[in-house]
Formats: sequence, structure tokens, C-alpha cells
Amino acid sequence: MWARLGRFGFRRRWLVLGSWVTIFVTVFALVGTIGASSDSSFSIPDSESKSGFDTLDQYFGGAGSGRSGTIVFRADQGVDDPEVQAAMNQLFDEVAQIPGVTLTSPYTEEGVRRGQVATDGDLAGLVAFAQVDLAENLSETQSGEIGKEIGTLIPTDVRGLQVEVGGQALGEFQPPQSELIGVAFAIVVLILAFGSVLAMGLPIGVALFGVGIGAGIITLLSNVMAVPDFATSLGAMIGLGVGIDYALFIVTRYREGLKAGEEPEEATVIAIDTAGRAVVFAGFTVVISLLGMYIMNLAFINGLATGAAVTVLITMIASVTLLPAFLGFAQHKIEVTRWRGILAAGFVALALLGVGLGIQPLLVGAPIAVIILLASFAFAPLRKELPPRKEKPLRQTLAYRWSRWVQRHPWSIAIATTTFLLVLTIPVVGLRLGFSDESNFAAGTTTRQAYDLTSDAFGPGANGPLLLTAEVSGPQDLQVLLALTETLNQTEGVAEAVGPIPNTPEDPMSASAAIIRVTPTTGPQDAATDALVKALRAEVVPAATDGTGVVVNVSGAVAANIDFSSYLAARLPIFFIAVLTLSFLLLMMVFRSLLVPLKAVIMNMLSIGGAYGIVVMVFQWGWGASLFNTAGGPIEPFLPMMMFAIVFGLSMDYEVFLLSRVKEEYDRTGDPINSVSDGLAATARVITAAAAIMIVVFGSFVLEDNRIIKMFGLGLASAVFLDATLVRMLLVPATMELLGARNWWLPRWLDRLLPTLNVEGGAHSSAISLAHDEEARLAALDGDQPDADKQLIDA
Repeated sequence: MWARLGRFGFRRRWLVLGSWVTIFVTVFALVGTIGASSDSSFSIPDSESKSGFDTLDQYFGGAGSGRSGTIVFRADQGVDDPEVQAAMNQLFDEVAQIPGVTLTSPYTEEGVRRGQVATDGDLAGLVAFAQVDLAENLSETQSGEIGKEIGTLIPTDVRGLQVEVGGQALGEFQPPQSELIGVAFAIVVLILAFGSVLAMGLPIGVALFGVGIGAGIITLLSNVMAVPDFATSLGAMIGLGVGIDYALFIVTRYREGLKAGEEPEEATVIAIDTAGRAVVFAGFTVVISLLGMYIMNLAFINGLATGAAVTVLITMIASVTLLPAFLGFAQHKIEVTRWRGILAAGFVALALLGVGLGIQPLLVGAPIAVIILLASFAFAPLRKELPPRKEKPLRQTLAYRWSRWVQRHPWSIAIATTTFLLVLTIPVVGLRLGFSDESNFAAGTTTRQAYDLTSDAFGPGANGPLLLTAEVSGPQDLQVLLALTETLNQTEGVAEAVGPIPNTPEDPMSASAAIIRVTPTTGPQDAATDALVKALRAEVVPAATDGTGVVVNVSGAVAANIDFSSYLAARLPIFFIAVLTLSFLLLMMVFRSLLVPLKAVIMNMLSIGGAYGIVVMVFQWGWGASLFNTAGGPIEPFLPMMMFAIVFGLSMDYEVFLLSRVKEEYDRTGDPINSVSDGLAATARVITAAAAIMIVVFGSFVLEDNRIIKMFGLGLASAVFLDATLVRMLLVPATMELLGARNWWLPRWLDRLLPTLNVEGGAHSSAISLAHDEEARLAALDGDQPDADKQLIDA
């Protein structure tokens, strides 16, 4: 099947390329017609916050139960100044006319009752805010557009008046450009590693096709399911990394075939039948791991998982269908590199870096690249071919010598590396899951300035008030709530409690429900606020309502975030166990071994644990957070789960690529020592290049404004770095040396039960077999070859 697929792609390359271009154009034509509708809202079934939102929806028109924001303003002459009041009332009237918006002005009785004008401190009377509640049917994209529209309506002709638009819902999501930085560095890494412009261009071209189509499909899916706004960025980050890696493995195998004397078509067939199988295996492993998050049964998580899985799936399909077509166009030219290509590629990388970093002078790289290509038609030296690189014999490479050195000191290296990774994992013990607030937005944004202004005037808790809701049946219930309000105002951690506010303020005695608005003394993301919510639910509210029959729910956005975090935290172990079991079983079927997959699972846990530790140190403890233009806070509750699924899938890729070569050599020679060194040496260059590209692609996303994307970027880059260096270069050879032939032990009864997964195809030429054939040939000429080599030559 795989051989036929490779041959079809090579021979029918124009048809395959045309099909992919048609799909690309069609997807984006649909995107242009249908548009996007992202949604980051979430609800937890059977939670106290959900019960509170139901009360708000039923009796208060949904005010406070959905997305909301604020219009915060400061006037040096006072918010009651006639000129200021006239300008702001005009703004409020215009905003209230926007479909889906309900606005509560600080100049109304309701606004005064809610305390929307600062009354204490140096800013008393100088700062106020209008509450902006958004309709439940508005998507995240539409909410962001409303925030942008409000920004255009802000009055600018009143001296001393500062107006900011607050709230994450009204914050505009900025599309990322950091992937261009990743592409720029990928160009440099691939050229340095392989010395070929075409060998560099093909993986990047395939990855861009896959990521582009994947991003379009995610956008279309956002119209039929809940997909967060940053799902496209996350998909691009993952898709670009795995897309380049997958294509790189296949191109490497193709070039090995050419060096073995195969014709381009046969080399393509071999590459797809060997590396292509491994790519499909690794790709499906990532997809299955990501879709495993559906067990959480949350629309928000399902949207994230689907977005990432779709992008990985598309890039994987492109690697085994579009890439053979590209190889059909390139053929032997993949080994030819001219000065014009090297220079042009370098300047293109410079231009991409300029776009990604926003440095305008670097954009000059693009026209210079074009000039170089045009000048090459008249200037012969630019058309001159670079001499091919001299390939060292396998056992003279640095990678082989490194592996032998590690294998001579297995115990000390295994213990030292494991200890280091365990120390790096220690911060995970203090991991605090939760949602970060607007204080983590980039300084200078209107969202951040609104947050700071609100904190200064009303206290940090005003950025995330709690809403206590209750259904009432008469005046006696309102008296219970009034007593509860008095108790709340005496509770530690509460800055102010206002209420009870009935759903019929004109006739309180006929009210069917009421709310109490509680402002904590700490910000929405603070651990103290989390503790306050739990204390209210467990102690304060039950004590005040015991025996009254009044049921009070602690709700609001902050309480919902806490419920969401608790829900995910309780289900994380189930997900981890599922992914670990899947990884273990798949590797056991591939390598027919019990210890190899067990070691792989343990080592992957060490590398991802170290990455978690780094994320906690930076984004929770705040160590070096200023370097990333953010601050310390809780870790988003879905991040550990997403990272776990992605990293395990990616590490399976390296695991299969490296250990399949080791197993191939072990099966050929029966030598458990040199098979490890030979396997590591044969795969070192491509794994190092692939890991370097992943690290740069993922790491470049820390330059984004979105804190969540920063965390994913640093976490994934750290995990890949630890996996490709400490695990693959130290722990794998050390533990393989310690276990020797026992690495490949599998009970016979289990061997008979397990199905076989062949990810290396049939018997094809490889770097290892070619190297040993050449060494055996030279040894035979010298009359001094080992018996095994003599048998190889005789065969």
C-alpha cells in the first residue's frame, strides 16, 4: 500500500499537486464566504456556578452569567463634571445600541447601587465604570469585534478624560506572526544540517500546505462547534513543527536511497514505505492522544483537541502524498545546491524574521533575494554548484563516538541525568491550576490599562466580583440574605458585599430571586480569591442559611473558572493513564519488547515533568516572567493535558525513528552494544535537526501577546529540548547499554497475542547497512574482517 502510494505520487505529481492546490483554494474560499466564530466560553455540568448562572438567566435576563466587560474612565475634573458626563452618556448611548449589548451606566440608579463610581481613596470621584454585558449567543470573535467598535467610539475631545475598554471578552485577539520566526530559523537549520536548498525547501513547503489548510478547516469548524480563538495559533504551532519534522524524515530517507544508487522513483517508494510508515504511525499517535481529551466531556476542551488534531492530520497526509509529488519534481536536483539558492534562502529567512519580529529594515531581505536570483542569469559565479559535503564513515562521526562514551559510563550518566530531570520536576508539586486575569495582558493595551485603573480605584477584586444568587419566596428570605450580606462584610477577604438586589427592584416584596455582589480584596487569579470562594461555599454561606430553606449559590466568572479548574484537575489522572497505556501498547507492538516501551514511558514522563517544572517556575512563580512580558499567575487548567498529549505523540516520533534503527541493526548482527551506537549515529543528524526546528518553532511563540500561547510555546520547546538532548543522547544509550540483549525480551505468550505493527516496511537500504557494507568491503580487501562481516560479504 505505502509503496503504491509513493509511486503514484511520484508519477502523477501534477495531478497530486493540482489536487492539493485546489483543496487549499477551496478551503480559503469557504473561509472568506462563511467566516469564523470562535468561542472560549465553558460551563461545568452540575456545578454551583452553573446553578447560579441558571438563576441569573431565569430572573435577571442573563446579566452577569455570560461574557462581560467594562468601560472604565478617569476624569481629572471628576466624573460628575458636566462636560465629562455629557461625553460619556453619549458614548454609553451609542454602545447600548450595538446589538447584543446591555450596558449599565454609573450615572443610573442601578449603577449607583452597584457602586460603579469610586468613593474611597485618592481616586474617589475621579474614576467610574460602565458594566457591559454581552448576549449569550455572541461568539468570541463577535465579542472582540464589539470591543474594537467601542474603542472607535471613545471621545477624544475632552481634556483630562481617559477611557479604557476592559475585560477579556472585549479584548481583541491578535493573529500570531511568530510562526514566521520559526520558518526563518527552520530554513537556516535545515541548510546547515543538510547543505541543500531543495532538501530544506520541500519539508517547509509541505508543512505550510498542511498548516494553511488545517487553519482554514479549524476556522470553518468554529461555526459548528465551540473552538477557542487561540486554537488556530496552537494548531499552527504544532502543525508547523510536526509538518517539517515528518517531511524531513522522509526526505532524509529519500536521499539515502539516492546515495545507495536507487533511481529517484524507487528512492521515493522506499522512503514512503519506510519513513512514511513511521510518519503515519507517529501522526496517528498524536491525533489519538489529542482526541483522547474528549473524555473530559467539555465543549471548550473538545474544540482545542479537534483544532490541534485536524492540523496534525492534514500535515501528516501532506507528508505521504504531496511530498512524493515534490520529490518527483526535484529528483536528482535535491542534491544540487548553487550559490544563488543559498544566498537567496538566507535573505528570505532574514525577511521572514523581520515580519515575525516587526523589524521593518529586515524586510529588505525579500527584494535582495529576488535580485540575486535575477542576477544569476547574467553572473555565472552565482550559478556555480557548491561542492558536495564529504560524508564521514558512520563510526567516525561525533554521534557514534558520543554514544560509545556514554555506553562506557552508563550508571553514572543514567543516575545523574535522572536526578537532574527529577529536580527539574520538583516545582510541579506546587502546581496551581486556574485562569489568569487581565493583569497578564501586555502593558500598554487598553485591556491591561482598564484592569490597572479599576484596581487602583476600586481594589483588585473589582475586576472579578462574585455573584451570590438565590431564589426567594417572600420577605423572610430577603431578610436571610440581608443578614448574609452583613456577615459577608465582616468576612476576611471580602472588601465589600452589596445586596440583596432583588429581580424586581421596584417592588422588592414580590421578588422571585436576589443576588449579592461580593468584591474580594484580591484579584481574580490570586490564590486567596480561590480560598475565599471555597470558604464561602463550605463555611460562611451554610452557616448563615442553615435551617432557613434558602439555597445560595456562589457564582460569577471567577467562581466558574475555579469550578472548571477543579473539574479538569479531578479528571487529569484518567487522561494521563489512558495516554500512557496507549503509548506503552503501541511501542510494545512495534518493537516486540517489554522493557523498551516501559523505559520510553518513564523517560517521556521525566522529560515532560521537567517541562512542567519550567512552566511553573516562569509562569506561576514568575521567575524571569518579565523577559516574556508577562507576570506570575496560575497555570491554565487545560495546558498540562494538552502538553501531555502533544509531547507524548512527538516523543513517539523520535522513539520510533531512533529505536527502529537500533532494532534493525540488532536483528542484523545480534550485537546489543554496537547496535545502539550505530543506530544513534545513523539518526543523530536528522533527529537533532528536527528537534532544533521544533524548539525554534515552539519557542518563537513566547513572543506572542497571549499568555496561553506563551506557556504552550515555552512548555513544548522545553519538552522537546529535554527529550532530544538528555533523553535521546544520554538516557537512551545508557539504559540500552545496561540492559543489553534484555532490551528486546518479550514473553512468547505475549508475542503471540500482540498484533504486529510494521513501521519500517520491507528490507531496504539504510544508512547503517550501507555503512557496514562499505566497511565489510574494505575489510575483505585487507583480508582482516570478522566472521560476521565475511558472512555478510559471502551472502
